[in-house]
Amino acid sequence: MAQRSAVVASKVGLHARPAALFVRAVLDSGVPVTLSRGGSEPVDAGSILAVMALGAQHGDEVVLAAEGAGAEQVLDDLAALVQTDLDA
Repeated sequence: MAQRSAVVASKVGLHARPAALFVRAVLDSGVPVTLSRGGSEPVDAGSILAVMALGAQHGDEVVLAAEGAGAEQVLDDLAALVQTDLDA
């Protein structure tokens, strides 16, 4: 299983608009991705409710994980998205 760590750059964390943009990118990738924060149980990164319930705030480190064809590139792209201020 491939993994990437990323620091949340959005000032409101992964909530509302940033979470929606992130989840859309996960779903568009076609690769099942999980997301965890601070050693928490991984959640389905394709679920807006699960991502928002994770409570990832600005500056928190999250871990993305995926398996399958194209997982490495998908994780690179998603990590870059998390590390972008999506509030702007």
